Amino acid sequence: MKALLSAYARRGLVDFARALLDHGFELVSTGGTGAELSEAGLPVTQVSDLISFPEILDGRVKTLHPKIHAGILARRGVPNDTAQLSEHQIDTIDLVACNLYPFVQTVTESDVTLDDALENIDIGGPTMIRAAAKNFPDVVVVVDPTDYGWVGERLSGGSSVTLEERRSLAQKAFQHVALYDTTVSHYLGDGDGLSRDEITLGYTKLHDLRYGENPHQKASLYLDPLSTGGIVRAKQLHGIELSYTNILDADAAWRVVSDFSEPATAIIKHTNPCGLAVHADQPTAYRRAFEGDSVSAYGGILGFNRTVTVATANAMRGILYHIVVAPDYEPEAVEILKKRKQLRVLQVSPSQEVLDVRRVSGGALLQTADAIGEDASAWEVVTERRPTGAQLDDMSFAVKAIKHITSNSVVLANDNAMVGMGAGQPNRVTSVHLALRIAGDKAKDSVLATDGFIPFEDNVELAAEGGVAAIAQPGGSLRDEEVIKAADRLNVAMAFTGVRHFRH
Repeated sequence: MKALLSAYARRGLVDFARALLDHGFELVSTGGTGAELSEAGLPVTQVSDLISFPEILDGRVKTLHPKIHAGILARRGVPNDTAQLSEHQIDTIDLVACNLYPFVQTVTESDVTLDDALENIDIGGPTMIRAAAKNFPDVVVVVDPTDYGWVGERLSGGSSVTLEERRSLAQKAFQHVALYDTTVSHYLGDGDGLSRDEITLGYTKLHDLRYGENPHQKASLYLDPLSTGGIVRAKQLHGIELSYTNILDADAAWRVVSDFSEPATAIIKHTNPCGLAVHADQPTAYRRAFEGDSVSAYGGILGFNRTVTVATANAMRGILYHIVVAPDYEPEAVEILKKRKQLRVLQVSPSQEVLDVRRVSGGALLQTADAIGEDASAWEVVTERRPTGAQLDDMSFAVKAIKHITSNSVVLANDNAMVGMGAGQPNRVTSVHLALRIAGDKAKDSVLATDGFIPFEDNVELAAEGGVAAIAQPGGSLRDEEVIKAADRLNVAMAFTGVRHFRH
């Protein structure tokens, strides 16, 4: 029996090789792996000696040979296969242990070149893995070093790896190669990927979660190998493990504050911002975000796009929060936050999302991220009353906020702070009503933004009755003229942004 070992990640490989020797395997290996096994005192045959052909093209070709692949692919119970092996003096290969060149590690380095990337695209490894996995009834294939232990113990103990276990190892092997190929494809691709007729998505498991959205649902957390930053790669500085909904809410907080160039604070409940403000002074931004909806803020998730200061950590005292997300923290601020047993403290690096992916029954929807900037100078003022400069600033702020709130959504803002919000309603006038109810007296002289066009004048009438002074909306309704006339009649300024921001 022969075992072919060719691994880039060699943790535990020497012990595995010893177990295979105990079971009567002859070890065959490639250059670097063979050298490491020899240095450990293990007898090993180099692939180049087995096939009587040297590695060529700087190692690009070393296992692509009939004596390797026929030995792997031959069906042991098919007489014609056995006869052809005998005719060509080829021995069977009964176990393949292989994992691949470090493509992801290479291309995520800051100074990587295209030549570096290409040289780290493994060819022989995936070919051997796929061959062994295809022939799993006769060949054991191991790609994951964590499987070395139990496979080695099973073989060295005189037992065999069952057919079901071989099938499981083969599935893992095909998945290993599929993720590798997906990563290479994404690296070589350009643009957002939506122009391609075929697309695969590849993720690596980080760990299991206690449960999903509800206790009866299973859940795990995965990462995109080529991504950088984001909630998945956050460093947890304090607190118990995150739940499924914690991760969703923390991601929502990070996405909201990341949309602002100014120092921003967001408070999230059920993925929607219930409080949001920008201000040069971070504690002030926090207080204004909290005051936007102090009732809903209790038990929420906090997001900051600047280093959290001691002053801000102190300003948070007395209010229950479950998570704080920020790019960094002053050391003393971390110590203050660590005194809260129920709080998780996350340090997050910036990330750039190109595609938004959502599963639907039978497939998936893919779209580019809603990353369009808000240029108020390009808006069309459609009413006799023009918004002031301060109102335009608030309108721009409100439109940025609206991108992160479930449709139909309405935001009321004043002095770069959200004072009211209505979300997820089947009609927009109900969202206006909810926003005004939350804002109360703070609605006076506020601005209003909607994610979609205003369909009827009753939206404007209700907003004006509540004290709204200016409205930003995409425009495009069949009743635009009626809506504009209502705004003129009620002395409300209105601007068409020309951009819709639905979030379903």
